[in-house]
Amino acid sequence: ASVGASNAKDAVAKASALRMKAGSPIYLDMEPYDVNDKACNDAVLTYVRSFTRTLRNATYRGGFYGFSSSSAKAIATATDRTDLPGNLWYALWDKKNTTTTDWPWNPAQYTDHSRGHQYMVNSKETRGGYTITVDRNAWDAPVAIIG
Repeated sequence: ASVGASNAKDAVAKASALRMKAGSPIYLDMEPYDVNDKACNDAVLTYVRSFTRTLRNATYRGGFYGFSSSSAKAIATATDRTDLPGNLWYALWDKKNTTTTDWPWNPAQYTDHSRGHQYMVNSKETRGGYTITVDRNAWDAPVAIIG
């Protein structure tokens, strides 16, 4: 919990330095882990709750990025919803540009413009003669408020 609070304070300081206004979401990226390992999953949820609570106390909005098979699943399926992030950005590489039709959890969750979906990775894009590799996302969630 103390690490989550510390990391959130650092994220708030950096967001503020970038002139992101209060109310902006800050997305926590949690890479895959074994959600069936109860001790590990409980530790991650403790960290996430502390991170989110600290953001909220600083008037920023908590967001979370993770894989639909692990970290995002842990957030979406947690029975205790206390202090979980208000936005969920899930990686499900099904090449479907949607945040609704392939939502793998309770359809009543994260419905008020609070979902992002990473639906493709390593997509080659060419613009102005330059080719880069990007990830594709469908988006229906808040982004930074700048000013």
